[in-house]
Amino acid sequence: MDRRVLLLFDYGGRLMFNWHNEAAKKWDEKADFWNQSSKDMWEHGSRSTIIPFIKEHIPAGNVLDAGCGDGYGSLLLHKEGYQVTGIDLSGKMVEKAKLQDTNENVQFMEADIAKMPFPNDTFDAVMAINSFEWVNDPLMVLKEFSRVLTESGYACIGLLGPTAAPRHNSYVRLYGEDVICNTMMPWELEKLATENGFKLVNGHGVYKRGVTEVTIKGLSDDLRQALSFMWVFIFQKESIS
Repeated sequence: MDRRVLLLFDYGGRLMFNWHNEAAKKWDEKADFWNQSSKDMWEHGSRSTIIPFIKEHIPAGNVLDAGCGDGYGSLLLHKEGYQVTGIDLSGKMVEKAKLQDTNENVQFMEADIAKMPFPNDTFDAVMAINSFEWVNDPLMVLKEFSRVLTESGYACIGLLGPTAAPRHNSYVRLYGEDVICNTMMPWELEKLATENGFKLVNGHGVYKRGVTEVTIKGLSDDLRQALSFMWVFIFQKESIS
């Protein structure tokens, strides 16, 4: 019997929780709903600041959209002059992405961002928006990003903040239930990245309607992050001297 199958069971013969499979299943189920919402999110909603932010800090080049969903963000990147490869754990999301109006400079494939099928030094930049929340081992994913990035490559990572409604997906862990949404906070991602080969370039918050510029004026970044729906970072891979 294949060892990978054996590893799914504990010594009592009980089926063990498989984060990878459960995450893929969840996003397969949500593919239709996501596809109906993503255009508005990227053009007018919580993701509308991301492409301009990338343009401001990351030169045109070969970009990996890690956790691309239905691929709408990948297409927006391409329209701004980037060559894009989108990957997602969900096969149904990738099917939706392939139905987008694409060309040879935008490719989509099913793959796990924690173990990617690309050689070292493949991409000039990575964009990962709301994908870190759904991985079991964020450090492993950061190391994968570093591996596939060229020297001094960039990573734009958007992580849900404390006020984001999807955070409720991790609540039932308090009852001992298995969950596929980790509890990583923006300040933790920043610390983890800067301790593991990346330097912070810039970051900004995305907020719910009740938070205004007056609300956050004068607050430190950690307090701004505490109020955020999402925090968007740009990191740069540090050169090896």
